[in-house]
Amino acid sequence: MEARLNLFGNAVAGKFMRHINSAGKVLTDSGLPHATQELVKIRASQINGCGFCTDMHTKDAAHAGETAQRLNLVAAWREATVFTDAERAALELAEEGTRLADAAGGVSEEVWANAAKYYDEDQLAALVSLIALINAYNRLNVIVQQPAGDYQPGMFG
Repeated sequence: MEARLNLFGNAVAGKFMRHINSAGKVLTDSGLPHATQELVKIRASQINGCGFCTDMHTKDAAHAGETAQRLNLVAAWREATVFTDAERAALELAEEGTRLADAAGGVSEEVWANAAKYYDEDQLAALVSLIALINAYNRLNVIVQQPAGDYQPGMFG
């Protein structure tokens, strides 16, 4: 399988990717827990059908010490007992923020208020930005049909 467009070899795509990668670094360095960040990236990528990002973020999370049990249950987090209340709030916000077209009115007040119980303003800013960013990455990879499966933790720096 080959991508429709080489996002890593095209000058315009490469320049764009450098900019959004810089935005990602800001979020990585934020006060939002790293495990929560990976869970959110995995869940949005699952919803969007982005194999490349799902592969990358499950491997990165495992490399950082996340358990196979939790990784296997991300898609079914509502029925799983292995996530904290804060993680569940972040996953719920990620789902509503990813499925904007499915919900007239976007993210509900209830979901926002629940997330705000667990995260301070800076963490909420990082969480919202992370949801937007992973959705952008997902769309890039899904549109060009970026193949999944070959990612190795740390291969992008």
